[in-house]
Amino acid sequence: MPENRPLLHWFLPTGGDGRDPGGVTSVQGRTGAATRRRADIGYLAQVARAAEQAGFTSLLTPVGLGCVDPWILTSALSQHTERIGFLVAFRAGFSSPTLLAQQADAFRRFTGGRLRLNVVTGGDSVEQRSYGDQLAHDQRYGRTDEVMAVLRDLLDGKRIDFQGRHVQVEGAQLTDPAVEFKVPLYFGGASGAAEDVAARRADVQLLWGEPPAAVAERVERLRSRNPSLRFGLRLHVISRDTAAEAWAEADRILAAMDPEAIRASQERFARMDSTGQARMTALHGGSADGLTVAPNLWAGIGLVREGAGTALVGSHDEVARRLHEYTELGISEFILSGYPHLEEAFRVGEEVAPRLRRLVGAQA
Repeated sequence: MPENRPLLHWFLPTGGDGRDPGGVTSVQGRTGAATRRRADIGYLAQVARAAEQAGFTSLLTPVGLGCVDPWILTSALSQHTERIGFLVAFRAGFSSPTLLAQQADAFRRFTGGRLRLNVVTGGDSVEQRSYGDQLAHDQRYGRTDEVMAVLRDLLDGKRIDFQGRHVQVEGAQLTDPAVEFKVPLYFGGASGAAEDVAARRADVQLLWGEPPAAVAERVERLRSRNPSLRFGLRLHVISRDTAAEAWAEADRILAAMDPEAIRASQERFARMDSTGQARMTALHGGSADGLTVAPNLWAGIGLVREGAGTALVGSHDEVARRLHEYTELGISEFILSGYPHLEEAFRVGEEVAPRLRRLVGAQA
């Protein structure tokens, strides 16, 4: 694959799937429209095979109270697929980094290296406490920094002793590690504490879909601290044969949102201590007015969905052009999704991806 060709990943809806976004966590509450399709192995295997057939590089498997366990799920799905990789999310600090390294090493060995890791610190203090985590925001990132340091060295085959504030290990080493399969560490977070960790530890810094100027500013700032850091963008996609069809679908999604669900979601998001969530919320301010925040960038999904709340909306050509513009800002990977994830994997993989490749190829 040419080095300048962006990697495209797809999202696994492990909290349930449907035509509409909505709550899929036990903290937020689960909405019927967003979970009409159960997140069982039969359905998720269909999504995984569709993404594989459509040419995606890997599948992001989220972590949280509303999701099935990522390690167990992806281990099962690896037996239903042949080539596609798994971007497995885990909460830093909830397990020993030595145990995490053992799990990751076994996974990469048994799947022929089909593993990437998404290190999640956590931005909802209510959910964190449900896991027994009482640390404050910046302390959580301090712990993440130590976990990533130990994990990286162990996966690279080193024997280490580490004495940190949150992590202490002595004589840690994997037995016959599969070091021929490099495991990249993906990391998200928008606060100053998060960017400190990204600059030191991450291979790929993940951003949510903000307007190009905001993305460019973050890329430039982080790249000045770590020139080798790569960048990925997490976005939803509503792509159709014509722009009118795409915006009609966005209008349908918005009309189907329960005003009470919007109100409750925004109240919960406001209580979170996540800088990234605050940046997503600032794009729409909790209001259904003025949701187009940049050309083809629609913030409507963030009215009810936590985390990534923006979608590129337009014709296949328009969506491809917007993605290409992000690559010109330094984005080399995209984690995409659409509702429902099964059908949209084919649509985006067959219609948007080839157009993006042609744009990148023409520029090279």
